[in-house]
Amino acid sequence: IVRLLGVSITRELGPLLAAILVAGRSGSAMTAQLGVMRVTQELDALQVMGISISQRLILPRVLALAVVMPLLVLWTDAAALAGGMLAAYVQLGIPIGSFIDALPDAISLANYGIGLTKGVAFGVTIALIGCHFGLLIEPNTDSLGRGTTTAVVTAITAVILVNAVFAISLSGVGL
Repeated sequence: IVRLLGVSITRELGPLLAAILVAGRSGSAMTAQLGVMRVTQELDALQVMGISISQRLILPRVLALAVVMPLLVLWTDAAALAGGMLAAYVQLGIPIGSFIDALPDAISLANYGIGLTKGVAFGVTIALIGCHFGLLIEPNTDSLGRGTTTAVVTAITAVILVNAVFAISLSGVGL
C-alpha cells in the first residue's frame, strides 16, 4: 500500500494538484496583470520605447514558474504523503513508523524526477498560457474578465493534456 500511495502521489497527484492550484491563482494573476497593462496602455508605451515585451514581461514569469513549480510539487507531495500516512494509520491500522520506514524503498528517485519534471513543464505551460491571454486582452474591462477566465480554463485543460502526454510517454519508467 505504501508503494502504491507513494508512486501515485509523487508521480501523478502531487504535480497535477499543484499545477491546477497554480493555474487558478498565478495563471489568472499573470493574465490580469498583462491585461491591465493593455487597458492602461502600458504595453503600448513599452513598445514605443523599444522595450521587448517578451523579454521584459513574459520571460521572467515563465522562468519564475519553471523554478517554483517543482518546489510546490515537493510541498504538495509531502502534504499528500502525510495525509496518506494518517489515513493508512486510521483506516488500515498501519503504524506511522512502519509507513515512514517503508517510504524510501517504495518511491524511487525516477518517480520523484518524473514528478519534478512535470512541475517544470506545467509551470512553463501555465505561464505561457497566462501571458498569451493577457496580451490578447482588448483595452476594456469586459475583455479583461473574459480573458482571465479563459486563461484559467485553458491552462487547466493544457495541464491535464500535458500530464496525459507524460503518462503515456513514461508509462514504463520508474515502476
